[in-house]
Amino acid sequence: MALADIARALDNGINRRGIVRRRAQGWLPRIFPFTGYGSTTELRVLGRALMVSPDEDRPFTFPFLPRGTHSPLAERPVSQLLDAHGPAIDAVDDMVEIASERAREYERGWRQFFTTQVGYLPVTVEIAGRRIESRTDSSGYIDLLVPDHGLAPGWHEATITPRAGEPATAPILVIEPDAKLGLISDVDDTIVITWLPRMALAAWNSFVRRTNTRQPVPGMAAFYAELLREYPDSPVFYLSTGAWNTLPAMQEFITENHLPTGPLLMTDWGPTPTGLFRSGQEHKKTQLRNLIIMFPQIRWFLVGDDGQHDPFIYGELAREHPRHVAGIALRQLNPVEKVLSQGALVGLEPQDTPDISVPLITAKDGFGLLAKIREMF
Repeated sequence: MALADIARALDNGINRRGIVRRRAQGWLPRIFPFTGYGSTTELRVLGRALMVSPDEDRPFTFPFLPRGTHSPLAERPVSQLLDAHGPAIDAVDDMVEIASERAREYERGWRQFFTTQVGYLPVTVEIAGRRIESRTDSSGYIDLLVPDHGLAPGWHEATITPRAGEPATAPILVIEPDAKLGLISDVDDTIVITWLPRMALAAWNSFVRRTNTRQPVPGMAAFYAELLREYPDSPVFYLSTGAWNTLPAMQEFITENHLPTGPLLMTDWGPTPTGLFRSGQEHKKTQLRNLIIMFPQIRWFLVGDDGQHDPFIYGELAREHPRHVAGIALRQLNPVEKVLSQGALVGLEPQDTPDISVPLITAKDGFGLLAKIREMF
């Protein structure tokens, strides 16, 4: 038996035992919806089924401090506990409130990262007046293609109901049939500065870093606004090799940094039928081709960085489908960022720019890319 088969069998066995144990503790399946998308002829409904504790929504609190009526802690809990006031006590109150807020964030992050997925779970999807019976895949994912849905362009909602669980609402973006330009953006080191090796990134994002401490790449919001200025209804997709577990944090990051809203197409960790780890390159290639197939009328502007595989992946797509690629923009990483993105301290080679016929621009940040795109048009 191959090593990948052993790892996959071990992973599946641990997950099955986890489902049985958590079900005995009163846990139930919950659907975590992702943002779906589609054309006026077909759409994809996306999500994942995970086991969730009945205490999942219970707020964190310090057991020895007074609680508020509708909040985890009473206002100024230390002064209430001691029935005293003063600068020192006020300072302690401030520290307790900050610690409580951070603890809630970290607790939520740990729960997001260490999950028990529910494979082959029967689910019911309701959208556009239709009721569709389906099942999650072996990893708990829902990826349902709905043809002939009849929905108009714009935002819609699908309701996903698991067996023995509560329904969840998944947003769905139906793209205009006359859309001519679209934007596909990488995430790590393209819109957010990573400063971490890839293997450590998902864990760090999930249960260490708060959204407002992630550092955006300077100027990327302005660069994207300029790209979409003449086409404000153009679809935007974020294509990442990051784990789905970090999706809520990345959605918050995009909103807080005034980047355009759009579906995030992420991946998963763990063994596959062909290897110990999923291929980030293959994930990106597959998603890019899926978008070209579903939206043949759209020409895509591809944005990434030169730290890993984006030049190769985007260049290959531009050579194979030049009429579907409007241009490529690559953020140039500095030497330290390249070392961290590669996860290696030696043997780092500079990434070649792709040999393509479509427009290509490179710069160190979004402001540099913005200046170059203005020179082009």
